Amino acid sequence: RSQAIRHLGRACQDWGFFMVTNHGVHEALQSALMDACKELFGLPPEQKAEFMDAGPMDPVRFGTGFNSAVDGARYWRDYVKMFAHPELHCPAKPDTLRGVAAEYAARTRGLLLELTAAISESLGLEGGRIAERLDLGSCFQILVGNHYPPSGGPDDDGAVGLPAHSDHGLLTLLFQNGVDGLQVKHDGRWLLAEPIPGAFFVIAGDQPEIGSNGRYKGVLHRALVDRAQARMLCVSLIGPCLDAVVEPVPELAVAPLRLEYMGVEYRDYMEHQQSNKLNEKGALDLVRVQTAETLGNF
Repeated sequence: RSQAIRHLGRACQDWGFFMVTNHGVHEALQSALMDACKELFGLPPEQKAEFMDAGPMDPVRFGTGFNSAVDGARYWRDYVKMFAHPELHCPAKPDTLRGVAAEYAARTRGLLLELTAAISESLGLEGGRIAERLDLGSCFQILVGNHYPPSGGPDDDGAVGLPAHSDHGLLTLLFQNGVDGLQVKHDGRWLLAEPIPGAFFVIAGDQPEIGSNGRYKGVLHRALVDRAQARMLCVSLIGPCLDAVVEPVPELAVAPLRLEYMGVEYRDYMEHQQSNKLNEKGALDLVRVQTAETLGNF
């Protein structure tokens, strides 16, 4: 365990991205969720209309791109987002969705909380320290289904499904339908993420970066679209309690280290990131401590 935690810490520090195996989330459950999302995307428009104009803090939302009100571009992406914790919200159709989503949310939430405890230990903290700071007993969780249609023409290789961004939350768990397209940025290069069979991708969001006072990084990632095949993926993301103030853990911001981020309610941070056009890691500017150096005064 101690060796695995050291490896996890290095992954969070150097990459902000890793894969997890032996996770205990059965493949049959993953397939059932993927099938339910496929059926959901195939419903007639009138059965999805009530969720199409939903705002970023509404508990169920359908749409294209990221936020069609501010995108300025149409990305090759259809999505559904469903708040899953503290309370599950989902469309009434298809009939199978609620049961599958509830089980998947519970199992992946347990896995993500276990990973959070290990990340806490990797920072030299008690395993429950991050959970205590962020009130993860009442954590926010969202389930997302993304569908990226084939881009079509021969000149459309590399069409953007979703542009470069970091996630607003703590950890994002992701599996896909066998069609690759997730890229992560590492050492200035975009690298295609190719999963180990049976593994989940895990993406560190902005909250580990804030909580660790910049020691760990939320990874920039993007989605590219395949020319010939549809790509589909399912996401389970956890974040702090919406009412929690997110800020560096005090033990990680003691002299000679300076405080890198100010505190903000997670609800406000999430709404800020979700209400604006994606701009890589620009949402962090909301809480980044500005110094004379960063302001360019000297």
